[in-house]
Amino acid sequence: MKLQTIAVVAAAVALTGCASILNEQTQSINVATSNGKEVTGTVNGQPFKAPGVVQVTRENKNKTFVVNDASCVKETIAEKTVDTKFFINILSGGVFGSSTDYGTEKMWAYSPTVTINCK
Repeated sequence: MKLQTIAVVAAAVALTGCASILNEQTQSINVATSNGKEVTGTVNGQPFKAPGVVQVTRENKNKTFVVNDASCVKETIAEKTVDTKFFINILSGGVFGSSTDYGTEKMWAYSPTVTINCK
């Protein structure tokens, strides 16, 4: 019975990814403006207000913050990067863990802060 429990736990660890376990499906990004004034806009179709914290879904694409204020840059990009947990998982979990992280898209991360340039 004890050997079966160890085998089940080992299989679960081997088949799950670190980023998949440790990262949420969404990430918080603190959005600010360079002049401190409030603006509204959308990020990938979802409305947001800055300054403020915006929840974005982790996925294999950049996030585009679009504002409708004439005194601000129309689009600001938050580029996707690979979360460092993914690289740790390659070493510890191998192909199974890293492919789980890739499949769930929880391996992607964005800068924790985005500043929209305004006049």
